[in-house]
Amino acid sequence: MDALTLLRVRELEVAVRIWHPQAPRTVIAWHGLSRHGGDFADFARELGPDWRVLAPDTPGRGLSSWSLYPSHDYLYSHYMTIAVAVLDHFGLERAPWVGTSMGGLLGMLLAAEPATAGRIERLVLNDVGPELDPDGLAALAAYFGVPHRFCRFSELEAELRRHYVGFGIEGDDAWRRLALASARRLPDGSWTYHYDPRIGEQFVHDTPRDTWADWQAIRCPLMVVRGESSPLLTAESVTRMRETQPDLVSLEVPGCGHAPMLDRPGQVAPISDFLAASPSLPRAFTPLAGWWRRGRRWLRQLGGLS
Repeated sequence: MDALTLLRVRELEVAVRIWHPQAPRTVIAWHGLSRHGGDFADFARELGPDWRVLAPDTPGRGLSSWSLYPSHDYLYSHYMTIAVAVLDHFGLERAPWVGTSMGGLLGMLLAAEPATAGRIERLVLNDVGPELDPDGLAALAAYFGVPHRFCRFSELEAELRRHYVGFGIEGDDAWRRLALASARRLPDGSWTYHYDPRIGEQFVHDTPRDTWADWQAIRCPLMVVRGESSPLLTAESVTRMRETQPDLVSLEVPGCGHAPMLDRPGQVAPISDFLAASPSLPRAFTPLAGWWRRGRRWLRQLGGLS
């Protein structure tokens, strides 16, 4: 990262990692359940210097505070409050959003809620949607619901390679960098992951929502990225997502499960094209815009408008 900002949101400190701080355009990049904003380093490099990438560490992860009250703070409702605080701190009335897994669901909720919908200019969901395979979700909850401890750093790295095979990471150097960014040493000298082991309590305390109703309510441009062998987001779900949102842009990434790392040109270039597309009015205004275009044509025919 090129810079780091630390925000205070209630009693928690939230770290925001920044790439290309002086870039003319800004995108919010939000990580998955057990990860942190550092995962977007390669994404920022591939996206290029015209984009300032703001990648927060959700509380309980990375450089952000751990909560003393997980049942209160490790919830989507609180993450939404943090997201608005990030937007406000950087003076962003609205911004495009790229979210992996949990970060994608957070962006979806922000784009669906009337109070925050206007803050999301465009939304990219990385291997997540309004419908997730229940078996894959249960496996995710089971894995992150228990602490993980390793006697040696090499054991932690080996487990990362096993558990995160769906990231589609290529090369020993990339795996080593992931391990270095994921490890935390314990007082007895053993190793564990960088996150608060209580983040898994989110599966217990969070309030269920009708996520299909949320999906239907979104009016900003939408893109979904799916890992070809994703255990969470099925191809059938993407088809159903498009039935509700016909303008949905989709990308299926070969050789990946949950979730593509967004670390190479073939994954980032389509996202870059989507983010750089001309701004569009929310679809709620489309009928009016269509009426105006028809009116202009009618006036031209009368010779009253050049």
